[in-house]
Amino acid sequence: MKEIHLLPENLLRMPSVNLVQSWYEKSFEEILVYEDADTSDPKILENFCDRLIKIHNRHNDVVPTMAQGVIELKQSCQLDQQTEHSIQYFLDRFYMSRISIRMLINQHTSLFGTNLNGHPRHIGCIDPNCSVTAVLKDAYENARFLCDQYYMISPDLEITEHNACNCNISGPDPGAHISVVYVPSHLYHMLFELFKNAMRAVVEHHGSDADNLPPIQVIVALGKEDLTIKMSDRGGGIPRSLIDTLFQYMYSTAPTPSPTTDSTPLVSNGNNMRSMDMFSCDPNLCHQ
Repeated sequence: MKEIHLLPENLLRMPSVNLVQSWYEKSFEEILVYEDADTSDPKILENFCDRLIKIHNRHNDVVPTMAQGVIELKQSCQLDQQTEHSIQYFLDRFYMSRISIRMLINQHTSLFGTNLNGHPRHIGCIDPNCSVTAVLKDAYENARFLCDQYYMISPDLEITEHNACNCNISGPDPGAHISVVYVPSHLYHMLFELFKNAMRAVVEHHGSDADNLPPIQVIVALGKEDLTIKMSDRGGGIPRSLIDTLFQYMYSTAPTPSPTTDSTPLVSNGNNMRSMDMFSCDPNLCHQ
């Protein structure tokens, strides 16, 4: 709440940023009511859960709205390097905090809320036996749906699993199914953004009228200490000179989206890629 006021004044004046700020102020006021509440009262606990759900829903569009604020700033004035660095530093902390807060809210409301329709195997939002391939295929199919809508064509998917941990009676079984303790929604978010980028690159590099697009190849490897997911596409690659800009909020290779567009965009901008990178900071998951 305090740090948002340290943003560059030009950014604070943007309508979208003002909207995000108002959401946080309202949510903060609502949660303060329960600071000294009687936690032994079941009714108060129920109201607290309901309030958390409303706060969670209110903040669903924080990322695209804040991204719109950055776009508004870029369109209104020329930004110097110091301003860009200030925005990058703030948004890194802002989005990391958002991930943490929403994780806590999800976990609390899943375990103690009145809606118990979640997956019976999950502990809150954590899946103790998360199938990496299942989440991967789900992310691919949804990204493919967008790609087919936009380009009328999409590349296929090839998955290879290497499991160095599971063994059968004859020794190590590299082809054994890979599952980990993880939050499926976090894994899905990262993979979905990567698939969108890969599909767009492949189709635009080879042409939407190409007879056979090269497939997107994914290797899932589980070692003794970490899980690695490597995604490869033949979309033309990324110039070395642009690598440092990929995770900057001010950078995108796509045209600025229309504010009236309701559909999910196929392209991932700096906000999408950076938030994906933050989700991957979990020590139990490495991605390349």
